[in-house]
Amino acid sequence: MQVSKTSKFMDGIVSADNFANIMGVSKAVLQKWENSGTFVPKKDGNGRKFFYVKDLLHVPEIREMVDSSWEQEMEVLPLRPYTSIELFAGAGGLALGMEKAGFSHVLLNEIDHDACATLQYNRPEWRVAEQDVRQISFKQFEGKVDFLSGGFPCQAFSYAGKQGGFNDTRGTLFFELARAVQEIKPKVFMGENVKGLAAHDGGRTLDTIKNAVKELGYTLVEPRVLRAIQFRVPQKRERLILIAIRNDLADKVQFYWPSPFHRVMTLRDAFYKGDLYDCDVPASDGQKYPLKKLKVMEMVPMGGYWRDLPIDVQREYMGGSFELEGGKTGMARRLSLDEPSLTLTCAPAQKQTERCHPIETRPLTVREYARIQTFPDEWMFSGTLSSQYKQIGNAVPVNLAYAVGRSLVRLLNDIERL
Repeated sequence: MQVSKTSKFMDGIVSADNFANIMGVSKAVLQKWENSGTFVPKKDGNGRKFFYVKDLLHVPEIREMVDSSWEQEMEVLPLRPYTSIELFAGAGGLALGMEKAGFSHVLLNEIDHDACATLQYNRPEWRVAEQDVRQISFKQFEGKVDFLSGGFPCQAFSYAGKQGGFNDTRGTLFFELARAVQEIKPKVFMGENVKGLAAHDGGRTLDTIKNAVKELGYTLVEPRVLRAIQFRVPQKRERLILIAIRNDLADKVQFYWPSPFHRVMTLRDAFYKGDLYDCDVPASDGQKYPLKKLKVMEMVPMGGYWRDLPIDVQREYMGGSFELEGGKTGMARRLSLDEPSLTLTCAPAQKQTERCHPIETRPLTVREYARIQTFPDEWMFSGTLSSQYKQIGNAVPVNLAYAVGRSLVRLLNDIERL
């Protein structure tokens, strides 16, 4: 199976835009590479730029996709049902991916009422604690849970000394995750956050977290930013993943990060029957544009943004921002069917982060949002329309969680065999 998948990828093509996505660079950088002769794309009959994959095998990012162990990793199964607790569970993106990988959730904590209703509607058997995490004691779970996770928000710490540690995280939600680790003592725990955490407060925030992990008696795997497009997610979302192994186990096992999939999934994969879903995206509710904005967005081509508007319309639409520096590429942005989506936010029609449908002139619907985050179509969201968008926009993509989950199952299998 792997040979045929790999051969298909090697014999295929990758669009210039998706090559930029794989490399994690802007289209402007790609154009500079073309001008300098570093990477010169071909052009099809319609003038669209592309590369033959076989001509890019010297590029490490492409070679990694070609040589990927994705299929073998898909076959990893837990030696037994591994127990899990998740904090800040939201609408269940991480929990659902971990469940697919083989985890059995003992407890999920979330403070948002609508998100809890979403979890309970879709998985009535899950134990969901709808309360402030600071009010929960985890001591009853000591030594009984294999894995703990939480997507804590990025918050500044109040430092008491020169070198931050566990006590300096008090008052933050990371402290609550650390407290849960202290009380439960799981074999492994994971934190996930925005990419920007690595550079937050000049790197001091992450250094403090590393020190806190050490104080807790855990060995931190070197944190890594995972790009969702590498794991069958049609979205340019990036998350910083922190994984720590209890010290009595850490020197006996090794964690392996998941391998990337063989190609980049696009909005075409998300919205239509194909490799990602077995039917077209179902109809659902969505926000609407006011008439004035509708007329502006009708002028934006697929994959375009405000700079593709007539100059007089640009000036009127952008107002004072027109003269400012920076690309502001999220404004008046129409997505492309042939690329992954930009990172979803809490609403698809915010001026700074527009997410217009590639073909129809309207914001993305709830179900389109959910597919971009790789939720199954049967996963329903509770609350108002704006609440549903927010829940989806804040979620960890299910397929990203599933890929990381398989790597964690592999790790726990190795621990189980000790």
